[in-house]
Amino acid sequence: MKLIFGELVNLVTKKQERNVSILLRFFIALAAMVSIYSVIFHFLMILENQEYSWVTGFYWTLTVMSTLGFGDITFTSDLGKLFSIIVLMSGIVFLLTMLPFTFIQYFYLPWMEAQTRAEVQRELPEGTADHVILCGYDAMIANLADRFQRQNRDYVILVQDVKQALTLQDLAYRVAVGNYDDAQTYVSLRADRAALVVANTDDMMNTNIAFTVREVSSRVPIAASADQDDSVDILELSGSTHVFQFTKMLGESLARRAIGTTSRANVIGQIESLLVAEIPAMKTALVGKTIRESRLRETIGINVIGVWERGRFSIPNAETVISPTTVLLLTGSSDQFGEYDKAFGKSSESQDPVLILGGGRVGQAAAGALDERGIEYRVIEKRERLVGRKRYIHGSAADIDTLVQAGIHSAPSVIVTTRDDPTNIYLTIYCRKIAPGTQIISRANLERNVSKLHAAGSDLVMSYAAIAANSIIGVLRPGVMLMLAEDLNVFRASVPSSYAGKSLADSHIRRQTGCNVIAVYDNGITHANPSPSFRLSRHQELILIGDTAAEKAFLEQHEGIREIV
Repeated sequence: MKLIFGELVNLVTKKQERNVSILLRFFIALAAMVSIYSVIFHFLMILENQEYSWVTGFYWTLTVMSTLGFGDITFTSDLGKLFSIIVLMSGIVFLLTMLPFTFIQYFYLPWMEAQTRAEVQRELPEGTADHVILCGYDAMIANLADRFQRQNRDYVILVQDVKQALTLQDLAYRVAVGNYDDAQTYVSLRADRAALVVANTDDMMNTNIAFTVREVSSRVPIAASADQDDSVDILELSGSTHVFQFTKMLGESLARRAIGTTSRANVIGQIESLLVAEIPAMKTALVGKTIRESRLRETIGINVIGVWERGRFSIPNAETVISPTTVLLLTGSSDQFGEYDKAFGKSSESQDPVLILGGGRVGQAAAGALDERGIEYRVIEKRERLVGRKRYIHGSAADIDTLVQAGIHSAPSVIVTTRDDPTNIYLTIYCRKIAPGTQIISRANLERNVSKLHAAGSDLVMSYAAIAANSIIGVLRPGVMLMLAEDLNVFRASVPSSYAGKSLADSHIRRQTGCNVIAVYDNGITHANPSPSFRLSRHQELILIGDTAAEKAFLEQHEGIREIV
């Protein structure tokens, strides 16, 4: 009874008043029609010398209008039969056509919508705290939510559309429905006790979100995405704590990985005092040597923690051979990488330009990063409005003449930056066919296309979603997570109790999980490149490198151990 009453109350709310009014008017009109037909029935029956009760008149009218036609009461005159036809036809229109439509449109569908809305939460439990509110949904938010689920971090995705919320619920995400510009939404989601609010819609709405959240809490950090350069200051003025231009960051990250112009150490990240750098082996004295023979650890102190070989990452052993196409991934200090540059690093004498396919925001950011490093480049762009700048070539990157004009046969690297994954796959295959020895770096927009781009010939693939998600995780806890490439992370975790008192060699971390320990953090001191005999204790933290599967295996194998984020 309580449920029925609740549903009736829901139907007469302000949003449903119009529907209820239409339904009432329809039923009043229908009742009036039945009454008029019943009165006319009596008069026509009297003309035929037949007399029935008023109840019989209503009975006859409804049986004829509903086309049941029992035949127990009939007219004998033509006038009566004509009247029966009129009643029958109006019954077909009103009872068999308009009544079901009106009922479904103004009662059943609103009721179903109310039921649907009730399935999506609009507020979080009162004690909720230290959670992340993600406003909007795209590939980056999905990537971030997946990481939070893996790390047992409490989060909620806020969307405005109920249907979208139900779809996300079916995908096992935690979702809430509410208006981005309504302060009550953030009160219901306990924003005042949240660890972070992420605004990831368009620049205008992100500004509104930040301003609205600040009505609820002046303390909660807000991370906002910005497409336009001009939006950065406005988002900061509206209350955003951190503003990221993810497309610009992606372009710069792609450009940093362009090799063939220098063999110096390219620092791509830092955790505490530990630097992570990529070093191309091409045209250095390291080519042809094994890791043991390179003596990088003994002579300089840097440690080889991984190798890239045509887009494939692996953790090397002492006998791994360094080829001309190898890119070494190393850890060390700033001074140690300075020593490496003196011993092995040198600028290439080649002035052949790096090619950038696509002159959008990502392509422009990549061009700017190369320009800062003094590296020659050419941008191929088919949209005429973006061409006209220095080093821009108007044309299609799928046209062989345009690519030859830009210098693809001698280009040390090609960076593919369009926002369409099928186009990037197409261009990667084409460029690999034309220039088999050139490094190709590609942008991926969806995670499922990363493996396809590698298969197409990309040496390195990076995505907007992963770059953005990694930046947000960096806001939650700076210096504990670093994404080196798509599906390859450096992360920090506390030492499991089962490892306490054991050496790294005895813990078998690499064999059991696929992760490699590159440093141990102990009371403010970072032990970089620890030896296999290094002993672990419970209060220490491990800095590990591994792909998503290895990271997940480490966390699942040591139940109760939480990745530090």
